[in-house]
Amino acid sequence: MTTLTLETEPVAKQVTVTENKLIVDLIDGRSLIVPLTWYPRLMHASSAERQNWQLLGDGYAIEWLDLDEHIGIEGLLAGKQSGESQKSFERWLSQRGATTNS
Repeated sequence: MTTLTLETEPVAKQVTVTENKLIVDLIDGRSLIVPLTWYPRLMHASSAERQNWQLLGDGYAIEWLDLDEHIGIEGLLAGKQSGESQKSFERWLSQRGATTNS
């Protein structure tokens, strides 16, 4: 069995979130494109919330403070989807509904 080792850490420089996709441009010229269905909080966010992101550190992860969502670039590169449980997501969604209806 072989193990993949990265020669350099993947680092994001730009993030674009469309209605259906998360697009992350890396400093080495690659772009990662994944469906928003991989990240339910992004999928249920408003356009303004999706655009309110920031890079953490030197670009090792993306954070959406409004959504309490953090996505690591290395995980994206490995094809990892959100690891949030359905129960946790449903709790977040119900709290979000309570906040927006207040």
